[in-house]
Amino acid sequence: MSNTQTQTNLTQVGTCMIPVSNQDQAIAFYTEKLGLELRADIPFAGTERWVEVAPAGAATTLALVSPRPGEPTGIETRIALSSKDIDADHAELKARGVDVDAEVSRMGDPVPPMFWFNDPDGNRLLIVHTS
Repeated sequence: MSNTQTQTNLTQVGTCMIPVSNQDQAIAFYTEKLGLELRADIPFAGTERWVEVAPAGAATTLALVSPRPGEPTGIETRIALSSKDIDADHAELKARGVDVDAEVSRMGDPVPPMFWFNDPDGNRLLIVHTS
């Protein structure tokens, strides 16, 4: 661990934002295909919406946001979700038609098994096995 001279009032990672082209389509994918729960769907600024999804009981949420002008969707998010049963989740998501890696990657200890998937916009996320 590193020492820091500066103290702040930050307490946790709250939300990671994923740019999506259609928030309704994204809500359907993240809730129906991935099994996340819808935590917020709040209109603001006339035509905008703040949408958050998360695994049940999770503190950190994923915000499904409209991209800013000139910002793309279909990004490498570098977001990893945790799974208690990586093989079952890989098989289930594949059966639900989710664009997942052909197989679970197993690099050996100490690296946990994992696989990548894409949402309908091509945003890429990782699922990692946790004990």
